[in-house]
Amino acid sequence: MGQNNQITGEDDYILLKDFKVETEVDEEKGFILCFWVYIFNSNAFPSTILKQVHAETNSSPPLLVLNEKTLMIFPLTCLHNEALGPGNTDFPSEVPKVSAEIEHPQNNWIHVGYEVSSDFVRLYINGEIAGELHLSSLSNDNSMPNGSRKRTLIGITGDSNLQGFIHDAKVLPSTLSIKEQYVKDPPLRLSIDESSISDIEEDNGFWNIVGGKASCRRIFSLDVVLLNTFGQPVNKELEVIASLLYAHNRLPVEKTNDEEPPLLASCDGIEFASCDRPCKLSKGRASFKLKISKLSSKCDNRQFCIKFGVSKLGGYRFLEDFSPSIRCISRNRTPRTSTIIWKKVSAVHPVNGSQPFGLDDSSCEPKHNTVHEAKLSPTSKRVRLGEAKISAVDQHSEECNSLASKQNQVENGFGSRLEARPENFEEMNTSLSDSESTGARDSALKSVSSRGHSVPDVTIFRYCLGGLTDRSLLLKEIATTVSDEEISGFAEQVSLYSGCSHHRHQIKMAKRLIDEGTVAWNLISQNNLQVQWESAVFEIEEQFMKIASCSSRSLTQQDFELLRKIAGCQEYMAQENFEKMWCWLYPVAYTLSSDWVNAMWNSTCPKWIEGFITKEEAELSLQGSRGLQEPGTFILRFPTSRSWPHPDAGNLVVTYVGTDYSLHHKPLSLDNVYSSGVREKNVKVKPLQDMLLEEPELSRLGRIMRRH
Repeated sequence: MGQNNQITGEDDYILLKDFKVETEVDEEKGFILCFWVYIFNSNAFPSTILKQVHAETNSSPPLLVLNEKTLMIFPLTCLHNEALGPGNTDFPSEVPKVSAEIEHPQNNWIHVGYEVSSDFVRLYINGEIAGELHLSSLSNDNSMPNGSRKRTLIGITGDSNLQGFIHDAKVLPSTLSIKEQYVKDPPLRLSIDESSISDIEEDNGFWNIVGGKASCRRIFSLDVVLLNTFGQPVNKELEVIASLLYAHNRLPVEKTNDEEPPLLASCDGIEFASCDRPCKLSKGRASFKLKISKLSSKCDNRQFCIKFGVSKLGGYRFLEDFSPSIRCISRNRTPRTSTIIWKKVSAVHPVNGSQPFGLDDSSCEPKHNTVHEAKLSPTSKRVRLGEAKISAVDQHSEECNSLASKQNQVENGFGSRLEARPENFEEMNTSLSDSESTGARDSALKSVSSRGHSVPDVTIFRYCLGGLTDRSLLLKEIATTVSDEEISGFAEQVSLYSGCSHHRHQIKMAKRLIDEGTVAWNLISQNNLQVQWESAVFEIEEQFMKIASCSSRSLTQQDFELLRKIAGCQEYMAQENFEKMWCWLYPVAYTLSSDWVNAMWNSTCPKWIEGFITKEEAELSLQGSRGLQEPGTFILRFPTSRSWPHPDAGNLVVTYVGTDYSLHHKPLSLDNVYSSGVREKNVKVKPLQDMLLEEPELSRLGRIMRRH
């Protein structure tokens, strides 16, 4: 193989139509061609990605072809007799080729390796051998006379529907390792960090966001991360810009009638047009605080989406990401329905725990003799069941959980049930209007303020108004400088000002989470910047079992695979990957350390919690060969999109088949059970599994069916 290999193009990323590589093929020595390919907007199949060009014969047979989810690579025509004619994309079955199935071939980076010798050709996908074709019976002895013949490979679109990019293409001696090339220079991608999303309500794959006029619209926040294809953060000085588009055609949303930009960036309380306020990446992360000024109802009820892209690199599809479809609604309208169905259950559990707890499900059929309707306040973060009639303000006051009301709960026995919240339990906006906040909180604020605390009010407000990344950074700073008592005071203040008692639990665990996480990483890394994942799992498991107070049940290989996915790493793990995984795992282990959940985790017959699973795995497990399983079948899981300090981090979720033969996802809050008052009073309660089975919507435990 000659040494004058040259890939045209000035940048690291080359359009398929502009890709060209020339090399001299030596039949005896062979060679390898490896490259990253990113394909998008392909609808016509099969589509040629790369083709061979032979100047002597004026033919261009295909080399690499995509046929829906099948990637096919063909031998060089000089190595077999059945040369394909130019422009032929109707490939007969008898043509020799190597095929590999690709689960998501479009809008993803795929590393392709092509090893060529006189005896075989091999196809590598992402560093691993995907197929091999022996050419001994196909060799053309006359095809390669003395010397070597020059071959040219160029990238084409095949037709107007195929577009894509090539990155880090190399022609190398066959003595080198394709796997080493795979890990050497991974390409980049821009992605929304789902774990950072705050003040957005999810509803069956859609986002509901409160927008409109300046007095009504609310801030929502999220982070965008620049990663390599292995999920590792990449530190580059780039700016990311956000823009609002129509979801169905990806065209820009027009300005409002008042000439106001449709998407606004909020900075220090001032609103700017998002296009005029790009966000700089810092250590591979850009944090956005946004507002939407245009309502879906003013646009023929069309849905929006937000496009994030690197401002100076337009056209690079892998440096863009799009949010799910967005319904932008006004403040006085509930996202799902205009009313909430309330179950009539007793307000308190007797000491013997005879009453069941309730799951709120707005999809259940109402029974008029047992339910009442109440308007949902847009400022209430979670639905709380109990009273048959309860106003929005009363509900919010109860959610604040003043110390006095908590004490009364303990004296009368603990709350009637675990707190069950709506299916769309993504954290919603928790700010209150002046009229809502004044009456509901005065007494509670005075109660907490009288104790005194050292955390400034500005820090409390920054925490309440910030996104998950802001909150995480604040807690890391506070936890290293204040005492446990001051942390508790800060937690109470945040709960009261935000109107969400669930922040309290995450703040109080901050000090231990950070300290124990630092110790764990030091033990794993031994001062190395990166460690092999396989060598780290032993220490991860040991730390998990210690925090969860569990000595009889270890983590499975499937559990570790999910942890690696959450960490965003492959073969090697950096500290950023560990911290991402730890912020999910620690709240889960902390929940499992409680007596109630610990007993269920350790139970093997039946296996109440089968391990760490995704929402998709739970849904798949509840689908039988003839459709959904029987109504009432349920599975317990920990949501993979909730990491510390998200208020729902570590909470259990019940995924179940409803009476309407559809799947539902309901989070369970164990705050009442774990409250200090309940523990101090030693209130005896029924086991969690008994309370679950007493719930009318739940009747039998399902089993997990994992994909292999």
